[in-house]
Amino acid sequence: MNTLIRTVVTAAALAAVTTACTASTGGGEDPAPRRTSLGAVRLVAYDGCDDLLTGLREHAAENVGPYGFGHAMPMVMEDSVRSEAKARTTQTPEHSTTNVHEAGVDEPDLVKTDGDRLITVANGTLRVIDTATRKITASLRLTEGEGGPGVPADLLVSGDRALVLMRGGDIMYKRIAGPVGDTRYVLVDLAGEPKVLSTIKPQGSYVDARLVGDTVRLVTRSEPEITFPEPRPDAQQAELIAANRAAVKRAPAESWLPTIEITDAAGKVTKSRVACERVSHPADYTGTSMLTVHTIDLAGGVTAAGTDPISLAADGDIVYGTGQSLYVASNPRWWFPIVRPLPVEPPPTPAPRSSGAAPADEPTPSEPAVDVPYPTRTPPPEETEVHRFDITKPGAPAYVASGKVPGRLLNQYSLSEHDGHLRLATTLTAADGADSSSTVHVLKATTLEKVGEVGGLGKGERIYSVRFIGPIGYCVTFRQVDPLYTLDLRDPARPKVTGELKITGYSAYLHPGADGRLIGIGQEASEKGRTLGTQVSLFDVSDPAAPRRLSQFFQRDSGSGAEWDPHAFLYWPKTGLAVVPLVQAEKSGALVLKIDDREVRRLGMIEHPVKEGEYPYQPGIERSVVIGDSIWTVSHEGVQVNDMESLASQAWIPLR
Repeated sequence: MNTLIRTVVTAAALAAVTTACTASTGGGEDPAPRRTSLGAVRLVAYDGCDDLLTGLREHAAENVGPYGFGHAMPMVMEDSVRSEAKARTTQTPEHSTTNVHEAGVDEPDLVKTDGDRLITVANGTLRVIDTATRKITASLRLTEGEGGPGVPADLLVSGDRALVLMRGGDIMYKRIAGPVGDTRYVLVDLAGEPKVLSTIKPQGSYVDARLVGDTVRLVTRSEPEITFPEPRPDAQQAELIAANRAAVKRAPAESWLPTIEITDAAGKVTKSRVACERVSHPADYTGTSMLTVHTIDLAGGVTAAGTDPISLAADGDIVYGTGQSLYVASNPRWWFPIVRPLPVEPPPTPAPRSSGAAPADEPTPSEPAVDVPYPTRTPPPEETEVHRFDITKPGAPAYVASGKVPGRLLNQYSLSEHDGHLRLATTLTAADGADSSSTVHVLKATTLEKVGEVGGLGKGERIYSVRFIGPIGYCVTFRQVDPLYTLDLRDPARPKVTGELKITGYSAYLHPGADGRLIGIGQEASEKGRTLGTQVSLFDVSDPAAPRRLSQFFQRDSGSGAEWDPHAFLYWPKTGLAVVPLVQAEKSGALVLKIDDREVRRLGMIEHPVKEGEYPYQPGIERSVVIGDSIWTVSHEGVQVNDMESLASQAWIPLR
């Protein structure tokens, strides 16, 4: 299967963690595995600001190009109403939670529930809905003016504290080139009338966060703030690089050290900067980016220590967490060896052409267009870097180790920590782009040295989904047919493929089902690989040597957000209920299925009311939650409650 392609315009920078300095201002037979090491590391790799500055300047100067960090060429890119709530029963209703990768490790999402309340944030406003009365009991505006509707946000909730993560850019842009604008983390007290306790504005862009118990670890990334000289149109590449290197070598330490601004409930602003002694680095790094890990105790709030940040001079774009570890991985940046430069001056006016000649803006065969190659360096190896932080103790995490493996990750489900080892599934593409193959690597968690691997998966294909469940792994690759591989990972030094199932289409997300069952959500496809519509498959994986598909539901000409966002998928093991958002040309809604240990069966569709107006439309359902005997579905327009058995509508709660 093909990996999900993320186009990166600038060098992706995602790093894990530093502490703050304060300045208050108000498949087949495998060869013996290669062991990979990035050398010895320690918690604090810099001895102070002089050591930090020397190292960062040196590495960044080596990685600067004629147009700055990561650019091949300049690119042209085109009040609240409170309802009377019924007296609550003493027992909180059964309820589902966010679909997460690891049990006990919560992930940010746009909807959270504790059974008694449903909390959501949309259009710059946080709302609390009482699940007994099915009414909005409180709301809190978090944005002002024009920044409201366009600012996407996610939630983490623990007890009566919510942390709203405002990204300052839409989610698709975040995945392509990193969010821009106003990245803020807002801590809200939900007890009684919601109120803001503090607002945190870190330098850089939000990457991801994880919540274990009451403690949130937030990862941000930033690039050094260095002003490069304006390039002259007639300058040669060597001149541009030399000028930029000189600018890097003049830059102070503050150009790299991230800042944090915290505003408390009284409006007092405190600014701080990550201290040099709290910045670490792996043995190999570029100096062009900084990862910072912030720690927030939701129960205690933001104290005098602020977010207790630590930083790592590294890149990263994928976060994976367990109860003991936080991993930040950096995919290799996309390489564009040849580009057409922006014109320096207008081209000469073409000579008139006789009737029947090619249009004036198209060259004749005797006057071919010429792509001017940009002087290129040798493409960097396609490698994934991964950095591990220990989060077992209160306060700031400890940087443990860094490692590298060949190839590119798909998403966080490509990583899994189990029994002292980290498993990673990557796809490696040949330099000419004509071939690819995938590998599962096993690294020792304490050092991130490679101890084993199994390769040769899906030759000529890319990974579309991965799931590790204990000592077993499942990997789907795709080009024309969908090989589902089962992997035996019990011996970390010699992992092996135990089974393979070839079927049309692919699964973009894999979810554990009943015992010995695996659920796949993706697209059905023709024998030639043309996608046809959403499919949900039930696999029997009880025999790892002989995986088989027991049942499939197929909806032609449709798509589902659950293919790329697992938070959109709801599976309720108690009854086998599954809810999948579905988009079709004529309508949108949520597909309700029954998945037992034998089949996938359609129960019906839940649809939100059509939004009337000059251009009527039906809101797309983004999330589904089980609370008691009802299914709650959420769209940008509102929340709907449906009976779990009959699917009859019980309530509509508008959010606009």
